[in-house]
Amino acid sequence: METYGKILLIAIPSFLVLVLLEMGYAWHREQKGMRTNDVISSLLSGVTNITKDVLGLSIVIYSYSWMVTHWALMHLQTSWLTYVIAFMVLDFSGYCVHRIQHEYNFFWNGHLVHHSSEEFNLACALRQSISGFANIFVIFLLPAALLGVPAKVIAVVAPLHLFAQFWYHTRFIKKMGVLEKIIVTPSLHRVHHAINPEYLDKNYSQIFIFWDKLFGTYQEELPDKPPVYGITRPVSTWNPVKINFQHVALLIKDAWRTRSWKDKFRIWLMPTGWRPPDMIEKYPVHKIENVYQFEKYDPYLSPAVKTWLWIQLAALLFFICFLFGNIAAIGAPGIFYYGLFIFLFVYALAELMDGNPFTWIWEGLKVICGAGIIWHYNDWFLLKNYMTGGWIFVAGYLLLSLLITAVLRRRAA
Repeated sequence: METYGKILLIAIPSFLVLVLLEMGYAWHREQKGMRTNDVISSLLSGVTNITKDVLGLSIVIYSYSWMVTHWALMHLQTSWLTYVIAFMVLDFSGYCVHRIQHEYNFFWNGHLVHHSSEEFNLACALRQSISGFANIFVIFLLPAALLGVPAKVIAVVAPLHLFAQFWYHTRFIKKMGVLEKIIVTPSLHRVHHAINPEYLDKNYSQIFIFWDKLFGTYQEELPDKPPVYGITRPVSTWNPVKINFQHVALLIKDAWRTRSWKDKFRIWLMPTGWRPPDMIEKYPVHKIENVYQFEKYDPYLSPAVKTWLWIQLAALLFFICFLFGNIAAIGAPGIFYYGLFIFLFVYALAELMDGNPFTWIWEGLKVICGAGIIWHYNDWFLLKNYMTGGWIFVAGYLLLSLLITAVLRRRAA
């Protein structure tokens, strides 16, 4: 957990700089900016995901280490070849998991957030799920476990494999020649994120594209079919917490309401998007029929609100980096108090972007949580080790945040 936090201290600023550079390039090339609300929603989703991971809010049913210990048929010595094998196994595992997430109702909930943006940019690469609390897909690393690939090798390769999937979330890199036949490129991944009928459920590969060619899910980007991004049942919110649980909430409602006992049970493992016939008729859900003619979710944001959103994002990144840099020293239960504060921060900021009239309530809960932390520790955790009286600045920020959010929300009403 501490090591992961230190890695993120490097990764987070790096990803943010790349996102900002892409925004600048988009403005220079197209004379229009990427949508502030979409970009910040993606960044907020990334924050919730990494906070959940660092806090260890998952149930470990069985781990890779356990599989190696109990099932290994041999034990490979650590070498460059071991790392290559680990990378290939992880990539095949990623293809399998990715395909399952797309093709089965229940598992789609854990991946939907990544496709929820109606844009395609580096920021949307950071839209990752917080709804998966038990990872059952470790089983797909079985080939590596049987070969006895050490757990420490997987621990090194896994984040590298994950971070290598960031760069191809962009519209500005066109087709890349011979590389299109070997690796996942921006063009091939644009296909994956598109909701055009020709592109749906294609290109599940994460690094090497040959998995799709091998299993019949390959599709190249067609010159006469520009990709349209998003999901066919739009989420219509910028709030990543809400997005993470929308789909499963609908499954629960449908399973409860349907009169068919058979449908109550089979709905979970039916193809993604399937609903009981009586639910479609009685409780229709909006679905995009013509992908080339629909209105993107885009509530109006005044210049003042946009400016405040970026200021709030900077404050959030300060709090996140402070947590990751001091996670071992803060310890439990402090890290969980901190996590609650971060989630309230994200929720309040997303509600402001959505134009929710009750935004001030969530902002108030965030301030109460922050004030409670300062009162409990007589400090903002360990901030006094870096800045004498630093808690005063945090308290001042919390008060200012509440006041400005209330004013902006009132003006928008």
